Amino acid sequence: MLRNLLQGAGVITVMSLALAGCQPAERIEVLSGPTMGSTYTIKYVANKTTPAAESAGVVVQNILDEVDRQMSTYRADSDLSRFNSLPAGSCEVMPGPVLELVSYADELARLSNGRFDITIQPLLSVWGFGPASRGHQIPAEDAISEATARMGYQHLSVEGNQLCKKIALKLDLNSIAAGYTVDRIAAELEEKGIRSYMIEVTGELFAKGKKPDGSPWRIALEQPVGNGERVLQRILEIDGWGVNTSGDYRNYFEEEGVRFSHTLDPQTGAPIAHNLAAVTVIDRSTMAADGLGTLLMVLGKDEGMEFAKQHGIAALFVTREQGEFRSHASPAFEQLFPE
Repeated sequence: MLRNLLQGAGVITVMSLALAGCQPAERIEVLSGPTMGSTYTIKYVANKTTPAAESAGVVVQNILDEVDRQMSTYRADSDLSRFNSLPAGSCEVMPGPVLELVSYADELARLSNGRFDITIQPLLSVWGFGPASRGHQIPAEDAISEATARMGYQHLSVEGNQLCKKIALKLDLNSIAAGYTVDRIAAELEEKGIRSYMIEVTGELFAKGKKPDGSPWRIALEQPVGNGERVLQRILEIDGWGVNTSGDYRNYFEEEGVRFSHTLDPQTGAPIAHNLAAVTVIDRSTMAADGLGTLLMVLGKDEGMEFAKQHGIAALFVTREQGEFRSHASPAFEQLFPE
């Protein structure tokens, strides 16, 4: 899902959930705090061989701070903001993680003929969803045309350790940065000997292993009601998978009874206008689940389902049809989570 903030993580909260006695052989440690304009929560099974929660918290904080320094569009001194401020024809040495995300975004852009495009920041801004926006608004056609003229993934390239742009592009990595962050944290936990955990960063999630009582990590999928009401749709048992749910029901504005979603279609220059309310994507890579969730939301249920079938994507689409929500699972999703 496109995020409208990438900000510093702040203070980590550490909490130990002991299942029995004062010092059980295994227990669940919980790390949580603010990040990227939202929150994160990490639960992991701790024992005598795993690092203390305070130590694990430092590792997590370092990753969150690094992502913020490199990829924030709300910090003028971030690596991405510096690149965005450069004129047409510029190249700039960029950190490896930024180049990794740009390369993956280019792959998605080419697979989808530009329906996924990280050069979308000018369009986000004119619709009131970007860092330079002045509030939600319906822009004039000439403003949309001017914004789309400053977009295009084909004008962006990675050359060695440099990122180059042919025109004055402004990038927004928020559609994959949180998923990437989850994967980075998972890799660090594994490196520290932690084998069972659940990581959630601004809604992007990865879980692996079992809880101390042998039960799996479970996540709840909610219907995209969007009015503060929480309606359970399904419960999934997750082990070694990343999960993204993207929707049009959390970040939007309404004008004269019309909903304008923060998910924009680079092809039309406007918010999506189909009946797809939400889509959940399951992938071994949380970054991939994150990016694919955004892409499938742009494509809509019919095009999105064909894309999911073609590329073996596990996706659950939720549409609004005649005042009701209806679910449509791709073959790969049905194989993973049969009802």
